Amino acid sequence: MKSLFFVLCFFLVQSVLAGPKLRFNDSGKFKIVQFTDTHIHLVDGDNLDVYETIRKVLEMEKPDLAMLTGDIVTEENPEEGFRRLAEVFSNAKIPWAVVFGNHESERGYDRKKVADFIQSLPFCLNNDKGDMKGNSNFILPVLGNTKKTEAVLYCLDSNDYSTLEPKVGGYGWIDFQQIAWYRKNSAEFTKLNGGQPLPALAFFHIPLPEYTQAWKNIAIKAIGVKNEEECSPVINSGMFTALLECGDVMGTFVGHDHINDYIGVYHNIALAYGRVTKKMKNVEDPLPGGRVIVLTKGKYEFDTWIREADGKKVQECSFPASFMGVK
Repeated sequence: MKSLFFVLCFFLVQSVLAGPKLRFNDSGKFKIVQFTDTHIHLVDGDNLDVYETIRKVLEMEKPDLAMLTGDIVTEENPEEGFRRLAEVFSNAKIPWAVVFGNHESERGYDRKKVADFIQSLPFCLNNDKGDMKGNSNFILPVLGNTKKTEAVLYCLDSNDYSTLEPKVGGYGWIDFQQIAWYRKNSAEFTKLNGGQPLPALAFFHIPLPEYTQAWKNIAIKAIGVKNEEECSPVINSGMFTALLECGDVMGTFVGHDHINDYIGVYHNIALAYGRVTKKMKNVEDPLPGGRVIVLTKGKYEFDTWIREADGKKVQECSFPASFMGVK
């Protein structure tokens, strides 16, 4: 009966996993580049330089996966903007995935229509089932030399704006349905791994309220810059608590706040921003680029840095080694 239980768990987990398989390389490494907040608007000619920025960073880093964390194409019909992105990734032969931001569905296309279109594009690994709140919820497993999952990437839609207007305003939050989905899948991966949580990362757009605590953490200093207040939701729906209790996610990676790019630690979880990928207006703002994250097979750790479009590598650090801090 026990063996049958694990077989059923295996097939249940496999049913929620997306497309082509991602794998650690022969050196036991898996590299992700996170791009965020491109705000492409072809009709107005806004932020078209992001295509070249992405191309350059891909060429320099040669990642195994590109992860786009929201506010990517923000115009009435986003299809051509996403087609051009797909062409960049296809030419580089690099799989890519997108989690939605608050601007993805403001101008006529609803989130499901955008999700369905993105999932049809070459090299895109999005696999949202449409069975819960949001339209960019899916799991990307990273395999070892065999078919065994060695690490997990949770992709979540942090939604757009408060559903409690006019009582509560502000940005959206990760819904209870999504949290239950994460908990269920995390528990199943843990069971399949002999009761030991697998190393995992989570990607979404809007920072959790706990990001503020990570920046203010006196015992463990954040690396990077904070140039604006965190634009988190007013409501704390408990996602961070779920991460702590499940014990698998080492770090979360978001966008949303264009001129923040720090990585901090709160209760031994890394809370990180990507680097904004569009060119900002002020000379003191961060230069466009992407955040690189490198996983090591079998290790509860990752290396990370920012790669700017001009080739400069900045803010290189490792989790947890660079964040040991004061006990």
